[in-house]
Amino acid sequence: MNHDVHVATEYGTLKRAALRHAGDCTRPLDGPDVHPVLARQQATSTWATYDPATVRAQQDQLIALLRDRGTDVVLLPAAPGCSTQHYPRDIAFAIDHVLFRARLNSEHRLAEAVALTNPAVGGQPVGLTRGTIEGGDVLLPDTDRVLVGLSEETSADGATALQEALARHGIDREVVPVPFAVKGIVHLDDHLAVVAPGTALIHREVFTADQNRWFDAHFDHLVPVTDAEARAVQVNVLAIAPTTVVVAAGSDRIAAALTALGLEVLTVDYSEVTRIPGSLRCTTLALLRT
Repeated sequence: MNHDVHVATEYGTLKRAALRHAGDCTRPLDGPDVHPVLARQQATSTWATYDPATVRAQQDQLIALLRDRGTDVVLLPAAPGCSTQHYPRDIAFAIDHVLFRARLNSEHRLAEAVALTNPAVGGQPVGLTRGTIEGGDVLLPDTDRVLVGLSEETSADGATALQEALARHGIDREVVPVPFAVKGIVHLDDHLAVVAPGTALIHREVFTADQNRWFDAHFDHLVPVTDAEARAVQVNVLAIAPTTVVVAAGSDRIAAALTALGLEVLTVDYSEVTRIPGSLRCTTLALLRT
């Protein structure tokens, strides 16, 4: 089996991806021991307790859809004690021919990254030298740039370290740091989704005026989403081909807008997954796109 890693954009045809089922461990969301970062994130996103068995069943719907569309799904082993293990997008990200290991901001998630040594993932992941950066903040809008959201989980040092690492590995891309206008952002991919060439969903209210102007200058079609849609994690969609996008069931207005742009829109019930701020992209680590 070919275990090459190569991802050039967010919308290339998804040929191989890693997923990991939710474990039974869940994280306390209130009380005196809540981490300050989580407290800030709760101001911008909805956090609620979820049933792990239901999350796994909904993940199985996505896995079946991906396999039906020709994607080789690699199931990662469990990471005991990790409440967010079903979001493997955050622990690594592929850019062109290199799989980068994230520098996780949250110590309680470090055990999730052990699975990156699984031979089925493909290749030895490359580490970065400093800062923090998570895969949910890394988007590939085209073959020239890498967008890096400066969220609660990703630092400016992490973005700079990524630019240096790209140069070391012969990847000629510009890293574009994306600041936010508000604190408490979990990840960029909850507020911006590149769904097709030149096309993205955008939650404009969380970005600075300058950043919104940058988006206007670099995308042909920007589909605005509302605060309510973003809080429901409806931005976190998954492109599986240049003209095909998977969205969470219930994202009716977004689905209609994407259909109007000529995209094929598929739906999966992810209502239990999105009880904490992650959805289709978060649960899918793209390893090979063609």
